[in-house]
Amino acid sequence: MKMFLTRIGFGSKAVVTGDVTQVDLHKSQKSGLVDAIQVLRDVRGIAFTQFSSEDVVRHPLVARIVDAYEAAHEANADVTHLIKPAAVKNVRKK
Repeated sequence: MKMFLTRIGFGSKAVVTGDVTQVDLHKSQKSGLVDAIQVLRDVRGIAFTQFSSEDVVRHPLVARIVDAYEAAHEANADVTHLIKPAAVKNVRKK
């Protein structure tokens, strides 16, 4: 993320989109989006917009799904014990 953001030229504008709730990195790896939000939140000239279910315009069911996940997040619902860890296979690197 830093590599991209430090290459923005004069008169340029950039938009970075992402969903911090959908990070699929290993727990030991930090999300570039999450890092950028934490590091740059007080930098003048940078703005962040967080969308909610009210911004979903595709289908009413999608809005209800977003609402359900937001409610679960706010209630600190921990469901990690419900998910079985994926089997790790030995894969030879080429």
